[in-house]
Amino acid sequence: MLPGSLKETTMLKSCAAPYSHANCPSRFLLEQIADKWSVLVLGALCEKPLRFNDLKRSLEGITQKALTQCLRKLERNGIVERRVLAFSPIAVEYHITPLGHTLKEPFQALYRWTVEYLPQVAQARERFDQRLSEQEKAMSDAQA
Repeated sequence: MLPGSLKETTMLKSCAAPYSHANCPSRFLLEQIADKWSVLVLGALCEKPLRFNDLKRSLEGITQKALTQCLRKLERNGIVERRVLAFSPIAVEYHITPLGHTLKEPFQALYRWTVEYLPQVAQARERFDQRLSEQEKAMSDAQA
């Protein structure tokens, strides 16, 4: 679909709110760039270009398969670029594109939000877990 096409314009108009329709382009794009590994990969690449193994080492817990899939997805969306370096043996380096750099500020804002509100989230989790525990105990007592 070409940008600005009638079909795209119609689809965008149908998206009254984020994630409102399954065929909403913003929903698809958010699924592509805002998953767990994409955010972390972009954070690492905003700092400097990295080779695959350096990137893998910097992201604790990511598998080779998950990193490969993530990088391909980001590359397909024009957010990351893969560059083959003329070394022997051949090496590949990934860097963030100018389009990818436009995500730096929103992701930094999201990170700042997590730092600021983490205590409130932790308190909410504790309240929820306590309520759930009490409900489970009450159900167990009722069945006994």
